[in-house]
Amino acid sequence: MKILIIGNGAREYALGLALSSDSRVAQLYFAPGNGATETLGKNLIASSYDELLHIAQDIPISLVIVGPEAPLLAGVSDLFAQAGFLVFGPSQQAAILEGSKAFMKDFAKRHNLPTARFIQTSDLNEALDFANTLGYPAVIKADGLCAGKGVVIAQDAKQASETLESMLSGEAFGEAGKRVVIEEYLEGFELSVFAVCDSEDFVLFPAAQDHKRLLSGNKGPNTGGMGAYAPAPAATPEIMDTISRTIIAPTLAGMRQEKRAFTGVLFAGIMVVDSKPYLLEFNVRFGDPECEVLLPLLQTPLLDVLTACAQGNLKNLNVCFTQQSAVCVVLATAEYPYSSPKPVVIAFDPPSPQGAHLCFAGVSRSGEDLLATGGRVIACVGVADSLKEARDSAYLLCKSVHFSGKQMRDDIAQWALQ
Repeated sequence: MKILIIGNGAREYALGLALSSDSRVAQLYFAPGNGATETLGKNLIASSYDELLHIAQDIPISLVIVGPEAPLLAGVSDLFAQAGFLVFGPSQQAAILEGSKAFMKDFAKRHNLPTARFIQTSDLNEALDFANTLGYPAVIKADGLCAGKGVVIAQDAKQASETLESMLSGEAFGEAGKRVVIEEYLEGFELSVFAVCDSEDFVLFPAAQDHKRLLSGNKGPNTGGMGAYAPAPAATPEIMDTISRTIIAPTLAGMRQEKRAFTGVLFAGIMVVDSKPYLLEFNVRFGDPECEVLLPLLQTPLLDVLTACAQGNLKNLNVCFTQQSAVCVVLATAEYPYSSPKPVVIAFDPPSPQGAHLCFAGVSRSGEDLLATGGRVIACVGVADSLKEARDSAYLLCKSVHFSGKQMRDDIAQWALQ
């Protein structure tokens, strides 16, 4: 098979890495890929998705995997599916679960999914009145895509007012912030729960926990993610069963009912309060860096899982996971997440520690050199029989990667080991 992976981050690298060991994969293609994906396959450069479609037809591609949310919301899955390609990734209509937080919250209400009290509005006074009614802290979310940065937890009325004025005026997030969701603040612990779906059936991956804040101790601004681990010990079988029954299954049924059948990865952000899971938000693709810790735990070949979902045949596939643990630590540039970095050369101390590997994101090539050119540069992944061993392996790998201004958190997975 010849496989096309759309995207250029560590998530897409991780997908390619998992597929590269499958003898059935004749060639991997990435669009656009990064400076390291070309070691796994071939990078394709296209000026538009229409041009990419024509390139894929000429190759010809057997399976298209859409990694990030932006192309999904642009309708790339539909474009390729209508041209006869087998596609892993939801349709544009289904991707609205991530594209609009207002739609997602209203959907949750329509289908009785457990979620925090909320309103969605574009009116400043209505938003402030509801926030004041809830009390503080209160959660304020921009409706549209904001690269994981469109959520503010307002601690008081002053911060709520400033945040809402910034969002609703378009100053903070442009059009994405001109409608907001105001919701009740829930106190508990978070889980990232991923289900691969074929519109009718689904399989849950082990629950992961990610680390959004830039700095250790959960300080600093929100980022795209500074690390993750799986399985999360706090995700008991009882909690996972409740998530499956009360959130994932009714969501797939509701999407079918609303003529938005969902195929691909459904990513539920969950808050567990007194052992009861509540839905915070949906994403419609693998998380990054969660993808990097989940794929190494998959025992069933990834290719089988992706094709079964795309073909609507998941119920006939026995999906199994190892009993191991995985930890990912993200190495970022000094400027992240405030500004774009100046390219710097990356150096490596071989060999990698046993049970550890790298997933590359913000990198490019200049001759023989690999350069750090993006905010999040490399994900260092450790896989072992215990969470502690996986964590030790990941941090040992971090020490073997060198570039000017390298920053990382030193407490990934620490909470789970206390």
